[in-house]
Amino acid sequence: MRSGRFGPVVTAMITPMRDDGAINHGEAARLATWLIEHGSTGLVIAGTTGEGPTLDDAEKLELFRTVVKAIGSRAPIIANAGSNDTRRSIEFAKQAAACGVHALMAVGPYYNKPPQAGLIRHFTSFADATDLPVMIYNIPGRTSVNILPDTIVTLAEHPKIVAVKESSGEVSQLAEIAARVPKNFDCYSGDDPLALPHAAVGGCGVVSVASHVAGTELAAMFKAFDAGDTDRAAAVHHSLMPVFRALFAVTSPIPVKAAMGALGFSVGECRPPLIALTAEQERALQTALRPWLPASAVVSAR
Repeated sequence: MRSGRFGPVVTAMITPMRDDGAINHGEAARLATWLIEHGSTGLVIAGTTGEGPTLDDAEKLELFRTVVKAIGSRAPIIANAGSNDTRRSIEFAKQAAACGVHALMAVGPYYNKPPQAGLIRHFTSFADATDLPVMIYNIPGRTSVNILPDTIVTLAEHPKIVAVKESSGEVSQLAEIAARVPKNFDCYSGDDPLALPHAAVGGCGVVSVASHVAGTELAAMFKAFDAGDTDRAAAVHHSLMPVFRALFAVTSPIPVKAAMGALGFSVGECRPPLIALTAEQERALQTALRPWLPASAVVSAR
């Protein structure tokens, strides 16, 4: 397996918040550092898992600066800077780049439902805005638009569009992309349960939620696969399935925020309209996370 330029385990980091809903920058710095020390090879900041849709631009920019200051050159920091408005995305890409991040991520424009030619224009304009490498994020379940393989292949010709986070849920789609793009174009799984299957058909790693909890194990899985020990890789994958299911039992990032709270991080609740886990959901998550949690830990987002 060829490792991507951002390494095999890129964590889509949650955004810690205080009781009043403000970003907890001290805890964001601590969490970012902890993740890099526990298997993460890169971080996506202010993505879906980081509650990007409910952060305003000023909050995102300050968060980018906080994490860059905490991590420095130890790992690449990828700023989620795209939106469904091309003009705004271009301007925000420039502002994000000025924060010292190492790369940018741009999601498929949501709600507008542009045709594939519109997607090509959108992402090309975004990539032209700065000198930073760009990762495209395809998640049609949230955006209502699927960035098709033909479109990714076309965009891969752009010198600054270097990667895709593929979250269509279709292994065949990533396989087709990996077979047709240049060898130096990075195909990341955006779904933890598909990380290993994607590696088998040309994926170079995962942009992960589960790596908050099991980053070391995911790194070991990819290391085993890369060494040709597919049985070991599969065994790690199977052992992680309960936590994969638990972290997506309700809308992410609700469960992973609760999990990190149980691990001792002061992360607060998700911003509305997301809500805390129910007591029953907390118990189910506790069961799945038992191998990683201290004996006294209680899973709760509250």
